Amino acid sequence: MGKKWISLLLIVAMCLTGLVLSMAEEEEDVSLADYFAQQSGGQGTPSPEPQATLTPEEKKQPVYELDGSTVITMSFTGDVTIGSNLQAGGKSIFEKELDKQKGNINFPFRNVQSIFEADDLTVVNFEGTLTLAGKNRNKLENEYLFRAPPEYAAMLPQGGVDAVSFENNHAMDTGEEGNAETKQVLLSQGIPYASEDEPAILEVKGVKIGLLAYQTFDGRHDELIEKVPKDIAALRQEGCIVVIVNYHWGAELDYVPNNNQVRLGRATIDGGADLVIGHHSHRINPIEYYNGKYICYSLGNFSFAGNSKPRDMSTYIFQIRMRVKDGVAKSDAFIIIPCRISSRTDYNDFAPTPYTKEQNIESVLSVLKKNGAKLQYAVQEYPLKWPGEE
Repeated sequence: MGKKWISLLLIVAMCLTGLVLSMAEEEEDVSLADYFAQQSGGQGTPSPEPQATLTPEEKKQPVYELDGSTVITMSFTGDVTIGSNLQAGGKSIFEKELDKQKGNINFPFRNVQSIFEADDLTVVNFEGTLTLAGKNRNKLENEYLFRAPPEYAAMLPQGGVDAVSFENNHAMDTGEEGNAETKQVLLSQGIPYASEDEPAILEVKGVKIGLLAYQTFDGRHDELIEKVPKDIAALRQEGCIVVIVNYHWGAELDYVPNNNQVRLGRATIDGGADLVIGHHSHRINPIEYYNGKYICYSLGNFSFAGNSKPRDMSTYIFQIRMRVKDGVAKSDAFIIIPCRISSRTDYNDFAPTPYTKEQNIESVLSVLKKNGAKLQYAVQEYPLKWPGEE
């Protein structure tokens, strides 16, 4: 081979090497927000397939699989608490973070929006109020009373949230007036809510889904064991093929449900529910698979403006695929997406962010499995990817 050919080959090799290095440098120069928008989790966490965002009307339209069934993918999270604690003086930690984000009220869901937009239904527990009403005079001794301006509600649909559970111990922080206004504000943003005796009925892919929500405080477990099956039956009469029950229950900081929660959770499945979702403890709890249905005892915090740095900032998004055929819904598969409630480790910035480090993901899995050993029907594995995904 002549010297000219050798020189030419060397030049081509150098160009290719430079191109590879350039691409590597470009890959490293990606912001955290961009990374999660593209990967929705990164190493060790599932990445939803990109798809066009559907309008609310488009989400209602029937979609059938080859076997005639309809598969619905749903996401659930724990507590979403935004705005200010009326019992604290000065500018709230949420408002301070909003200043850092240059007033962009959509900042909390920036790292999970792509996940929520890729599913068919996203439901969060909204724990607070959206109102200008004052403090509830019956709760003046409470350490926390949460309130956010009504316009903050826009972050929910913008972030991919489709509906909320609104039956918890902070729903009345601004009294009857604030509670009523919050409900109207949610509806004005296209966000259906479920509270006791006010179920939400949604239509997704041609399937009617009913959401129920309850508090269990003051020893209501036996009462609810009698009441909830009747409410489920009423939703079936309304044509709901899928019925999901939300409970605000248990004790704060508990990693394991108490006996009353277990008793009520299983009775709810026996009473006809397709799924039970729990919250309130601010800590993640294990999942049970009971009589072919899942009971998520607590999804912990999510976007939580009640504390600048909770001792445990881990949480997870619970995603489930239900297959509906011939008017019957069955749990097809589930995954979890382990997250930190903040995009930062040094303080809570209220922006839930999927974990990327294997050690953090394994920590969440370890906690769930260890505490699940105390439950008879606890799931043995917590999949991070859907069946068939690499």
